[in-house]
Amino acid sequence: MTSTDLSTDAAVSTSAASVFIPAPVTPYQGDIARYWDGEARPVNLRLGDVDGLYHHHYGIGAVDRTALGDADDSAYEKRLIAELHRLESAQAELLLDHLGPVERDAMLVDAGCGRGGSMVMAHQRFRCQVEGVTLSAKQADFANQRAHELGIEDHVHARVCNMLGTPFETGQIAASWNNESSMYVDLHDLFAEHSRILEVGGRYVTITGCWNPRYGQPSKWVSQINAHFECNIHSRREYLRAMADNRLVPQAVIDLTAATLPYWELRATSSLVTGIEEAFIASYKDGSFQYLLIAADRV
Repeated sequence: MTSTDLSTDAAVSTSAASVFIPAPVTPYQGDIARYWDGEARPVNLRLGDVDGLYHHHYGIGAVDRTALGDADDSAYEKRLIAELHRLESAQAELLLDHLGPVERDAMLVDAGCGRGGSMVMAHQRFRCQVEGVTLSAKQADFANQRAHELGIEDHVHARVCNMLGTPFETGQIAASWNNESSMYVDLHDLFAEHSRILEVGGRYVTITGCWNPRYGQPSKWVSQINAHFECNIHSRREYLRAMADNRLVPQAVIDLTAATLPYWELRATSSLVTGIEEAFIASYKDGSFQYLLIAADRV
């Protein structure tokens, strides 16, 4: 699938139709909501401006040096931004690949949906209903505004709620995912909720950074990433144990560490650096941090 020419004015809606905002269940949940309500990094917004797909995850795959062209060219930075965005969309495509076959009458859930880029891509591919949940009212409003601009608001919708307690019925969902959002919650609670809402045989997929138990403990680089994003990165072992405890049986565990390094090394040369690039590159190279895709079936 290619996602082209989706760009429109993606200003956040301030109309009366804005999303309902429940009170935070815990102080930490309130902290995370405030963090993402206030987040407006150019690295997320300018990349999304390329084609109207606004992501909050990282990229995978080889950099197309031909597309970048000469670094001294006046248009180089624009091409670099487009290439970073292409790699981020490639990551989302890989996640969607692992959802398996999805029927048009199915419902999917993006847990921690951000500004909705992956939801739009899922609907474009499967033509089904896609529901997103996020703690950030601004992100949900942005995602719903984009869905309206694209004319898919009847099929793509974001709401503000805790992913540990969603409004979906037991067994209602055909497939669900977390794309770099599971580090904000307890994994046993998270997978218990996914297990509840998924139909038997339903598919769950996560792409996430996790610290490597073989390193011993989280490295200083992992600690820097935690502090930067106000999150709590889990270990690979914790993911697999929590899935097993909640009737989610892994069908694929793919190490994407080598595949994401080119994205980070390219991003570190751009004008969009945030200061966290060194921690990602160093931790991936020293083996203390891994980038994984896990696809599991509900049994």
